[in-house]
Amino acid sequence: MQSAGADVILMASRTLAASARSARDYLEVYGTLLKQADRPVILHWLGEAFDPALHGYWGSPDFTGAADTVLELIDQAGGQVDGIKLSVLDAGQEVALRRRLPPGVRLYTGDDFNYAELILGDAAGHSDALLGAFSAITAPAAAALQALDAGDVAGYAAAMGPTVPLSRLIFEPPTPYYKVGVAFLAWLNGLQPHFMMLGGLHRQRPAGHLVRVFELAASARALADPDLAVERMTQFLGTLA
Repeated sequence: MQSAGADVILMASRTLAASARSARDYLEVYGTLLKQADRPVILHWLGEAFDPALHGYWGSPDFTGAADTVLELIDQAGGQVDGIKLSVLDAGQEVALRRRLPPGVRLYTGDDFNYAELILGDAAGHSDALLGAFSAITAPAAAALQALDAGDVAGYAAAMGPTVPLSRLIFEPPTPYYKVGVAFLAWLNGLQPHFMMLGGLHRQRPAGHLVRVFELAASARALADPDLAVERMTQFLGTLA
């Protein structure tokens, strides 16, 4: 990634989760990688709602204990951490970690349930957006962020608020199947020529779920070409007959 001139995100590792015996192992592995980075990187803390194999990541099943390890790592890294993306679907835990981060280290929200309030933030700070949900709500999210940049909080809420029910539906348990909803909307929006996924993953959400995704996407103004979306939705329903 560095040779291509791109910024680096250190993704969570199933192998490390399976082999680590303590928080020390995480500090050693991540510390070694951070020394090889030629610019600050983003860490990714992916919760077990997204991947059960990552249970107990950072050496503790307890969020506070795991956060202690993350903060120790950031402290030892000497400025090599730009921020951390947190995907645990718990707004309270995200805010708690955000308030403990040292100055200059950002919290990138990966909370596809509570992003609207986390991005807006409070007097103590806010989370930056690095969300899978944005793949499904691109247009209204862009409008919302532009409004927020302009200081128009009401405009932000009006654009972002209707997207939350859609995102919560797409990311409902079993959460790892959220990719089905994202791919379905990509097809409805004309971004891909078919609705098929590797390994038959597109069959892991029932038809009723996808019908509701279409309805909520329409309400959230997340359909780029409504006529095309209706045409493709009709085509999809025809395959169910």
